[in-house]
Amino acid sequence: MKDIDSKMIDQSIQHLLSYAMSSNAVIQEYDKYIYLSNQKLYAFLSGNMAIGYIGIEIFETSNCIIKHLAVLPTQREMNVATKMIDFITEKHSLTQISAETDGEAVGFYEKYGFEITSLGEKYPGDERFLCIYKTISYS
Repeated sequence: MKDIDSKMIDQSIQHLLSYAMSSNAVIQEYDKYIYLSNQKLYAFLSGNMAIGYIGIEIFETSNCIIKHLAVLPTQREMNVATKMIDFITEKHSLTQISAETDGEAVGFYEKYGFEITSLGEKYPGDERFLCIYKTISYS
């Protein structure tokens, strides 16, 4: 995993992030990761090639929201997203992670162990889901 902090967005980052958001929003969202201290963007590398990205917004030091999660279509059955969530959980000592997603990705979050709540149709024809994961605390 690599922390992304370059002021200039790389074309491969732009392409991969377009899987997680509209192409029109990529530059604006990328700038938030670069300039806001509570937002972080990480790349999952295979060799020198980024095959996945996870963008988070951190709250209260141990809670975060997954803002964007994208994996190249050819790599989606390789546990890349799971490894990225494991990485951010450990790196930031997270006790709770939340994400909002659509019907296409909700199964992944459920399989990982997130609790799923339907938010209904936030946009016409698009049911959204709130996914919350609480890590095990040993204290």
